[in-house]
Amino acid sequence: MSNFPDLLTDEKIKDSNKDFRNALFSLDKKFIDKDNYVHLTRIYSATKQLDIRNKILRLLYDFDFPYLKDFFDTAYKKERYLDMKIYALRGLSQFVSEKEIEKLLIKFNLTLLKRQETTPYNYQEYELLRGKNSLPYLVQKYNYNCFKETLNQVNEQYNAMPYAFKGHFTIDENGEGVSLRSPEESSKMIKDFFNKQ
Repeated sequence: MSNFPDLLTDEKIKDSNKDFRNALFSLDKKFIDKDNYVHLTRIYSATKQLDIRNKILRLLYDFDFPYLKDFFDTAYKKERYLDMKIYALRGLSQFVSEKEIEKLLIKFNLTLLKRQETTPYNYQEYELLRGKNSLPYLVQKYNYNCFKETLNQVNEQYNAMPYAFKGHFTIDENGEGVSLRSPEESSKMIKDFFNKQ
């Protein structure tokens, strides 16, 4: 299919190249097909850049080309951030059974629980997990109890945080952040909270 950028097919280009980054971050999913998606999986595997890996997971997680099962499986194991694990799981869910997903989420939920102790005010990660493209999407699409339990746990941990860490932004269907407060207001609320501690 045309309109897939040549820059993304060039194996020699550096992932710090401005034009390369622009091509990737403005790529429309409708130009991804079974012949060119391999360029995205190659870039994902080669890069250490978190934002690039995140973008590629979000570009690919609705496709079910056969090789992607292994790609999502590897990505799920590789990623450390919980939101990116869920993006990989969104892709993987097209290929594996509810039982297999359940097994993955048991460990995921334990990690999630630890986050509450290690980073109690980790509101960014919770917002990403509560985003319309993340756990709510998976609950709606598959209606699996394991997805519902994980989303409930995320919401419980989110609700347990002080008010100062809630409602700063949300994530839309496309995985893009939407500000709910101005950066100044968010910053002031969080600063005031810590000043009172």
